[in-house]
Formats: sequence, structure tokens, C-alpha cells
Amino acid sequence: MSSPPTFVLLHGFTNTGASWRPVIRAMGERYRSLAPDIRGHGNASEVRPVSLDAVLRDIADLTPGPFVLAGYSMGGRIALHAALAFPDRIESLILIGASPGLSDPAEREARRAADERLADEIDRTDIESFARRWAQTPVLSGVPAQLAEQVHRDRLNNTPAGLAAALRGLGAGALPSLWDRLPKLTMPATLAAGECDQKFRAIAAQMAQRIPRSETAVIPGAGHAAHIEAPGEVARLLQSV
Repeated sequence: MSSPPTFVLLHGFTNTGASWRPVIRAMGERYRSLAPDIRGHGNASEVRPVSLDAVLRDIADLTPGPFVLAGYSMGGRIALHAALAFPDRIESLILIGASPGLSDPAEREARRAADERLADEIDRTDIESFARRWAQTPVLSGVPAQLAEQVHRDRLNNTPAGLAAALRGLGAGALPSLWDRLPKLTMPATLAAGECDQKFRAIAAQMAQRIPRSETAVIPGAGHAAHIEAPGEVARLLQSV
């Protein structure tokens, strides 16, 4: 009987690896799960440079053998880059509320400029204020009240300088679009989104048309932050790969 796979779990912008703990608990001790703080976040807030190449090296160095890679939102975008950078290491890919980026160059440049302005604002504020502000982002504002404080506490483990660096180095405006490279993915891929996350359910469906060995999944009752809102459902999804 083969041993269970190792899981590498990548968090979203303003979260930390701790945001995956409810999922890891739900999966049980039989599974080995690694949920690192991505550069610019949590314990890696001061690590520089915050660049895609550096983060991909960090992921590759986490474990020596093959692994299942899962990513949420920003972490999903990074996971896609990792799957294309070292495909032989990744047994399966699970994306939650993720996108391959912005395909239109003008839209991507506009987003890069907007992210630069936001990063400048983050640099001038305190983490408490920005965490409260970020929680009101439309795609995130539906987090149930009983979980909102938990998410807020996790965000407070970041620093303004770290988040500003992450936005500049890893934001949707900073990274190239991967839409045209999706057909090159060879591993099985599950493209998931919360039931209430209409935007990313649509993106998942579009991605599934381009990724050869892919399927879509809907997390019942969840919004964008499905792994936080429905950790048991996400754990079952991971265990099914």
C-alpha cells in the first residue's frame, strides 16, 4: 500500500500559512501537510526579494520528493507557475478561487499601476487598519461573522512593508498571464471555487477548457475563501486526489 502524498498548501494575499490549519486538522495526522508563509507574509514578512522566482525556489525546497500542490487565490496563481516550472515534482494540482492572471496587456498594466498605488498606501498605514480595510474587499466581504475575527487575527501576523512588497512582486499586475500556457499542464488538476463565488467559478470553467486533465469542483455554501469557510469540504477534496 503506497504512503499518503505530501501536500504543499499556499495561502492568499494577506493570509499566512496558518489559514490552512483547519483544513490540515480535518485531513488528520495520516497526511503530511506543509503550509509555508509566502515571502512578504507572516514569519517571512522580512524575507527579500519578494519575487516569483524566489518564491518558486522556496516551494521547490520545502520537500525533496513529489507532492500535491494546492493554492488559494494568490497562492493558486503561484501554484500554477510552480506547476509549469517543475511539473515532474507535482503529482496533482488543486486551485481554489484562483486565476491564471490577466490576459490583456493593457488591463494587466492598469492593474500593476493600481497595485503600486495600493502598495504605497499600505506602506503608510498600520496593519490593523489595512486588515480591516482589506476584509471589506467585495470578493472577501462575505466571510461569515463567526470566522471574520479568526481571519483578522491571521492578517495581523503580517507587516505593511511585507504586504506592500508582496503586492508589488506577486500581484496580478506583476505576474505574466498563463492562459496560453495552460494546455502545457500535464498533471491532474482540480479547479475549485466556493458555491457563492460566481466570478471564480466562471474562471475555473474557462480554465478547465484549456487544461487537459482537469475537472471543476464547487465547495457547497462557501464564498471566495472556501478553505476557511468550509475546511472539512476542502479537506475531503484534497484527500480525493
